[in-house]
Formats: sequence, C-alpha cells, structure tokens
Amino acid sequence: MSEERRDARGRQRGAARAAGRDERTRSAPAQRARSGDAARTAAFDTLRQVDGSDAYANLVLPGLLARRSITGRDAAFATELAYGTLRLRGRYDAVLAFVVDRPLDQLDPAVLDLLRLGCHQLLGMRVPAHAGVSQTVALAREQVGTGSAQLVNAVLRKVAADDWPTWQTRVEQAAGDDETARLAAVWSHPAWIVRALRQALVAQGRPGDDLTALLAADDEAPKVTLVARPGLIEVTELAAQARGTFGRYAPTSVTLPTGDPGALAAVRAGLAGVQDEGSQLVALALASAPLEGADRAWLDLCAGPGGKAALLGAMAARNGARLVANEVAPHRAGLVEQAVRAVPSGVVQVRTGDGRALGDAEPQEYDRVLVDAPCTGLGALRRRPEARWRRQPSDLAPLGELQRGLLTSALQAVRPGGVVAYVTCSPHLAETTLVVDDVLRATARSGLGVERLDARAAVRRVAGGRDLDLGEGPGDVQLWPHVHGTDAMFLALLHRTS
Repeated sequence: MSEERRDARGRQRGAARAAGRDERTRSAPAQRARSGDAARTAAFDTLRQVDGSDAYANLVLPGLLARRSITGRDAAFATELAYGTLRLRGRYDAVLAFVVDRPLDQLDPAVLDLLRLGCHQLLGMRVPAHAGVSQTVALAREQVGTGSAQLVNAVLRKVAADDWPTWQTRVEQAAGDDETARLAAVWSHPAWIVRALRQALVAQGRPGDDLTALLAADDEAPKVTLVARPGLIEVTELAAQARGTFGRYAPTSVTLPTGDPGALAAVRAGLAGVQDEGSQLVALALASAPLEGADRAWLDLCAGPGGKAALLGAMAARNGARLVANEVAPHRAGLVEQAVRAVPSGVVQVRTGDGRALGDAEPQEYDRVLVDAPCTGLGALRRRPEARWRRQPSDLAPLGELQRGLLTSALQAVRPGGVVAYVTCSPHLAETTLVVDDVLRATARSGLGVERLDARAAVRRVAGGRDLDLGEGPGDVQLWPHVHGTDAMFLALLHRTS
C-alpha cells in the first residue's frame, strides 16, 4: 500500500472516530458507550463529597458541573441523578437489602453509593434498564475496580428484574404492621422524622392522611423561586426577564420554569435572588406587622446567608428604616454582605457577633426583630435532601437551647411596642411552638411583657387575599410543602408590651 493511501485511510479512520465522539457528545448519558460518562461521574463525586466531608449537594454539584463544562441535557441528568439518589436513599436501601448478601453497612461506602445511583436510574428515572446497569458498572470499574464492579453488576441486574411498584409491595410487606417503618422505607425518611412530622401535622389540626402527602412532597424536586426585592426591581420586570410566572402567595415571588437563575441579570446584580416563597412570606409578614410608635430600627439577629436580610433591607429602604444584619460566623457574614449589595448604601449594617448577647448589649433598641433561628432544616428536605440522613434526634436539645437563647435576646432587644418574628425552617414541635411557649413563660417570670400576635392574619394580609390554608382561627403559621408548595416554614409573631 502506498504512503498516500495509508495517509488517506488514516484520515478516514480519524474522521470516523471524531464523528463518533461528536455523536456520543450529542446523545443522552444513558445512550453512550460503556464508559464512566461525565454526568454520572459528577453525580457519584457529589455523593462521595456529601458522605465524606458533610458537604451539601446544592453547593457541591453546581461547581463540579461548571469546572467540568457539563451543560444542557448532561447537567440536567447529573442533577436529577445526584439529588434524586439522595432523596430516595432510604427507599433504595430497603430494596438493596433484599438482593445484597450482607448488611449494607458492611459494604464499601463508595460501592454502596454506586448501587444507590444504579437503583435511582432503574427505579426512579426513565433510563433503560440495560443502560442503567451497564453505565453504572462502567463507572464502578473506573472508581472502585473490577472486583467491586462485578458485585455492582450482579446486584443491579437483580434490582432491574422488577419495577418499583413490585419492589414497593415487598418493602411494605417486610415492614409488617409497623406503619412508621413502612412509611419510612417507602418514602425514604428516617423513622424519627416520620414520627416528628406526624406529631406536627396533628398539632396543626391537619388530616391524618396528610402525612403520606407530606412525605411524598419532600421527595419531589422543588421549583426554583425568585424574589423581586421591593424598590430594586418590579416583580413584573423580573417575571419578564426570567420568563417565569408569578408566585402563588408572596407578591414578590416569581417561579422560574427552567434555566440557571444565576444567569439572570437581576440575580447577578442583587436586585433579585433565589428564595423560597415561604421564606419571603415570613419576612414580609414581619415587615408589615402593625406596631406602636417609631419604625426606624430593624434587626435580623441570625442573618446568614442573607436571603431574608436582603428582602428586609429592601423593605427597610422603602420605609425609611435601617437594618442591622447580625451573623455569628464571619464567612456567613460575608454571604450577607454579598446578598445585600444592591440595597441602597447605608441602609444595611452587617455585623459579626453572637445574637444571644445582643439583647443585653442593646436593650430596647429595635422596632422589628427577626429571629431566623438555626434548626434541623426538616422543613427544607426537598432542597437539602442529605439533611434527612445527617440530622439525628440528639441534635434537638442543643439546637433548642440555642433557639431559646436567641429568642430571649430578641425580646430584650426589641422596644416595648415593637414586634419580634420567630422563624424556623422546621415543623418539629421541639423547634417551633415549644420554644415559643417556654420563652414566653420565662419572660413572664422576669416581668417582661410579651403577647402573641395573630401571625396567620399577618401572612394573609401579605398574600393580598389569596386563599392560604393556614387553619382555623388566630395563631402561629405553619406552612407545608404538600399544601402550599413552600418549605415547611414556621412563624410566630410576638409583641412586646412592656
């Protein structure tokens, strides 16, 4: 064969290889050749970081996608694979217990994550069974070696033999008469969280069958909600820019249908932000609650990472008030400064300090005070699915002590006639009504006068007459994912009388 013909055939082979690479790039991850593709690798790496360093998936995955230039369909695939696997980990572990020949905690953690990723593709996504198995095995071969990949292959083939409804029947039968165990396995929540959510629903007078609906809502990917910060951008302008729809309740909210919110000019400039509609409602309720006397000094006692501080700052600027945004952690105070960057200069003062000491240091200095207390985050399991596996009942006691200290400090810092909002992103009774009840009893013994306001009426006013199912009569507000489409935010409004 002549040199020219060899060169020509080499060029043809090179063109064919390039065309194949191009075709693989355009195809969905499940259709690619048997190798660890970028989308699945990113999902796997996210799970390993979440497990190994207590990282949060919503902070890890976007960075991985950006650094690896994973976009479009591949980015969407990686996102659903990572978040969905984390949300439904308990369900998949219940399935794997049927087909793995040893206790799951005896598996290498990386292998267990690979099996969970495979289960989600087979039982929770529209990935063909052969692709879900082969691609996960290829990823396992690259990440944990040939021997473990053989185990992954054998297990996932057994899982793929049946669909989720068939597996669900087996999981439910294995739980027997233990309803909590059945709900925990099927809806992928630790049993203690299932019990806590049931108690919270009952305390709010919700129907008994709401529990299943709530657990199911926790397992759904939430829509991205934007906030149009008043005075900085009109909600109509934000909706047009985002090509979104107006929120259900908050007059500042816009639902983003698709796309990266960080790509919007209004979000990049700080005129708008990503914020759950429930979070918007509780901040707006505080800002608009009636009070006696002056209305010039506002305080956000636990301001990080800054979403509510930015909304309150915008409201304060419009109302001629000033906001002190206090945060105990310096790095979170930096996030607050970034969040409020578009608020007019001089309106927001960001401080670093322990909020529990502020009441003694600045007694009766503020007209409105927000206590967005650190909590278990059980109300935001849709957004932070790993929290359900990371939190433990033992977390409640130290958090409760902190919550009581912060609320006590807030009631000292607010002047007579002023208003305090106590907020948590958790419906757990130990973090909501019990905290408020305990602090009100303690303040009564100390001679400080405090009364509960009707938070439900305040939220309804903010919602402009929109029909919110908040329960009968006056009282605190508990929002729910399955009822309101928001995080499970709790709000109590307290009026200092003396």
